[in-house]
Amino acid sequence: MKKRAKVLVVDDEAIVRESLRDWLSDVGHQVLIAENGPQALEIIEREKPGIVIADLVMPGMDGIELLKRAKEISPNIEVIIITAYGSIPTAITAMREGAYDYIEKPFCPERAELLVDKLVEHQRLLEENIALQQKLEERYRFENIIAKSPKMQQVIEVIKVVAKSNATVLITGETGTGKELVARAIHSQSYRKDKPFIAVSCAALPESLLESELFGHEKGSFTGAHAQKKGKFEIANRGTLFLDEIGEMSANIQVHLLRVLEEKEFSRVGGNELVKVDVRVISATNRDMKQAIANGQFREDLYYRLNVVNIELPPLRERTEDIPLLAQHFLKKFSVENQKEITDFSPEATDLLLKYEWLGNVRELENAIERAVILTKNSYIETADLRQENLLLAHSAPAGKDLGEVEKNHILNILNETGGNYSKTARILGISRMTLYNKIRAYGLNVKKIDSR
Repeated sequence: MKKRAKVLVVDDEAIVRESLRDWLSDVGHQVLIAENGPQALEIIEREKPGIVIADLVMPGMDGIELLKRAKEISPNIEVIIITAYGSIPTAITAMREGAYDYIEKPFCPERAELLVDKLVEHQRLLEENIALQQKLEERYRFENIIAKSPKMQQVIEVIKVVAKSNATVLITGETGTGKELVARAIHSQSYRKDKPFIAVSCAALPESLLESELFGHEKGSFTGAHAQKKGKFEIANRGTLFLDEIGEMSANIQVHLLRVLEEKEFSRVGGNELVKVDVRVISATNRDMKQAIANGQFREDLYYRLNVVNIELPPLRERTEDIPLLAQHFLKKFSVENQKEITDFSPEATDLLLKYEWLGNVRELENAIERAVILTKNSYIETADLRQENLLLAHSAPAGKDLGEVEKNHILNILNETGGNYSKTARILGISRMTLYNKIRAYGLNVKKIDSR
């Protein structure tokens, strides 16, 4: 049985709107009518029709202005423009603004019926696609980790096993692969799940502040220490402490951390009292820790204490099966946050997402989808929405070309586009500023730094 639609007909000529109402009602559609743009907007706000058939030339508010205003109220609404023969170029302009199609005057009602039926089928397929994506996401979702690729399924199986133990875990992988998400999944599956999960970035604070942040301090222990302060280890007692970017930790704090792991106790900065804690430590890094040990930058004994179980997260380019699922997840998330009704990606946009290298991994994908949702004027994401700021230019490494060279050139391109603004470049790439600094040093990039936020 053919699906019916709620249709709004807008025309200042009574004979046009009434004849369309009668014809479309006879074939089963629910039809509303309006004689001008403002009246139509009131009906759209109140009745939420799925389809609007509007005359291009009307007094006060023309069809293009009505189209724009209708899309602001209901982004998924579809609009068919009625136009005279001499106004066809303007009707094509309306299609560029988001109209589905146009009908030339004089027209036969069968033409309008055919277009409405095509639109109803189009909307039905969109709804089915959304429902299918939701089922897929539910099937391949584990503690906020969305994955169907074999590599990530293996990671999930390790999480399920290690969560039941009390072992320290070291999560490794490139920036943006979701290391904190995995740490939270381990915590939520463990017997500590009802206790605190505390995350600390070891790269975000200088040594003196990080020491106080982790272990707390006593009143008067340094300038500005006006009262005793508990550190993250105390706050996380009986729970989980997640130490991100552990490879950036100074040698001095490494000594203190090793003692906590071995003795389950520590002293606050400036104090002598021993504080006993029961904390599970999960750490993460994007660095090559064995190389850091060889360079004398990280203690080998601490490394083995932290690395009882290692979970290595694959980069997004090695789990391309997950890209459509993740993209749909972020599309729904940011559509809700921005109060937009964006339902899908065009086939060309999906192809671009799959071809792109994603050097910033899942975080870069998330940032790209958020920008596209904010900037698009359509009810679906097109390649033009993803190509804003020339970010997604499908820069797959040619055969024989080193991926590091691709990454180096990509970072350099974004730095040039931002005029050397490190903070903006890091946000665009979906990485931290510290990681960007490290990559710039590693690749020997010579770019004048403008670090405005």
